[in-house]
Amino acid sequence: MAKVLLVDDDVDLSTMLKEFLEHEGFVVDVVHDGESGVRLALAGDYAIAVLDVMLPGINGIEALRRIRAGSRMPVLMLTARGDDVDRVVGLELGADDYVPKPCTPRELVARVRAILRRAAPEMTPETQSAILAGRLRVWSDKRRAEWDGLPMDLTSTEFNLLEVLARHVGSVVSKAALSEQGLGRALARYDRSIDVHVSNLRQKLGQLPDGRSWIQTVRGIGYQLIRE
Repeated sequence: MAKVLLVDDDVDLSTMLKEFLEHEGFVVDVVHDGESGVRLALAGDYAIAVLDVMLPGINGIEALRRIRAGSRMPVLMLTARGDDVDRVVGLELGADDYVPKPCTPRELVARVRAILRRAAPEMTPETQSAILAGRLRVWSDKRRAEWDGLPMDLTSTEFNLLEVLARHVGSVVSKAALSEQGLGRALARYDRSIDVHVSNLRQKLGQLPDGRSWIQTVRGIGYQLIRE
């Protein structure tokens, strides 16, 4: 049973979400402020944190920043519906995905399961060989990636997206396919999540000798990882 850390100051909503998550087989701890959320998240006992943006004391964005400074655990953000600024900032800081509030418990459970499913090592009889894509090496079963022989520090969702791009190196991958395989959900209209995660990956990969990014945008279609 996966342990979920729920950080939200809305007591009624937290109680409802906790009960639903537990009914679906999760173990859930709830705290109502950012400081407590950071402390428990960094203790390393949880499979995922669900973190509200609006919190007393330090807000969810600052809490996410502190969590990311010491942990790669998956983080799902709860954001106000239509608040694109918090949404984008959260993704830029390393959130794996977001759910706009008010949300239904069923939607939250679906997102949590999608993130955990993609974060879990694949069970294979033998260790998988690495996906080779130029300077990039990706081990799906170990959820490890190396660039120029050095380990990459990736969030769960960044790893998912990079793995998809590596499997199709030299070819264009649509944003719809990246959303379904990397985020575990269909691409929504005006959703910028993929763009923000790809921007983070570009920063971590650096630039080609000619100054271009290793991940190219193909306008109106998606993204392509350049084959060196």
